Amino acid sequence: MRRRAQAPPSPLPQVAGIDPVRLRLPADPDGRWPDLGGYLAERYAGTRGAQSIAHLLRAGRVFGPGGRPLSPQDPYEPGAYLWFHRDMEPEPVVPFPISVVHRDAHLLVVDKPHFLATTPRGSHVTQTALARLRTELDLPELSPAHRLDRLTAGLVMFSIRPEDRGAYQLLFQERRVLKRYEALARHDPAVALPRTVRSHIEKTRGVMAATEVPGAEPNAESLVELIDTKGELGRYRLTPHTGRTHQLRVHMNGLGLPILGDPVYPQVTDPAPDDYRRPLQLLARTVAFTDPITGTPHRFESGLSLRAWQDLAAWRGPDSPEDFQAA
Repeated sequence: MRRRAQAPPSPLPQVAGIDPVRLRLPADPDGRWPDLGGYLAERYAGTRGAQSIAHLLRAGRVFGPGGRPLSPQDPYEPGAYLWFHRDMEPEPVVPFPISVVHRDAHLLVVDKPHFLATTPRGSHVTQTALARLRTELDLPELSPAHRLDRLTAGLVMFSIRPEDRGAYQLLFQERRVLKRYEALARHDPAVALPRTVRSHIEKTRGVMAATEVPGAEPNAESLVELIDTKGELGRYRLTPHTGRTHQLRVHMNGLGLPILGDPVYPQVTDPAPDDYRRPLQLLARTVAFTDPITGTPHRFESGLSLRAWQDLAAWRGPDSPEDFQAA
């Protein structure tokens, strides 16, 4: 079996914790691209990146192996590698710290705050846990072992060395990590708990909300337990046995108990991206597993708490509706 050639090292450093884009030029048996500018114009045609990549190429900000700046007139070389950094749009700063829960030579576990994405995606690039931790802790090779929704706070695991990344990611793929969450929602005595919720959840790309498909084979399973009550407010322990997108939020909403502060379920409210007043009251509280590198059994607990449990009135604020579903 023929082994794939290893890419040469990047000539560009990270910028704000973000790796440069790396492209390998494909084969061109028909000679349709006489120069590099022609190929890149066709590759990015019709996208928002078309003008950006043309600007970068003209400005000498696209590089080949060894750090040689490339130009639009450079000949097209099939199989060659090139690197560049996209221009990054300004992002609202998420004004909350990331707390380190555990760090050793292989593994980093942190408490991610609400509103901070785990990894770069869409409009969230530098204001992500990965980019910030690479910079703040000087760990440029840091990689996520899994992901936590941007609106959810709590424990997230990262591998420190590239050679360990696959082993930690496999823990989650094979469901060898116990994950427990805490959530706040209204208390309804008519909803019998504990119960295991099973349903078929589908998430369409580009559509904000996931949906449950009645009658379809279940692909999502969550254990829902009531821990405590305070007036009309309930505190719940949620244990997912699968990992579908928005699974816990969908299952709680399906029980008629949408999680406080959810901007998607039961209805999309679309708050401003820098409105941090009422975070989703969902917290990744516990992770437990056996370390695949060291064999050490680990159990980590989040040091964060859900604000509405301490003071629901302050969490709601003076301009917030009183009903739980719209909180």
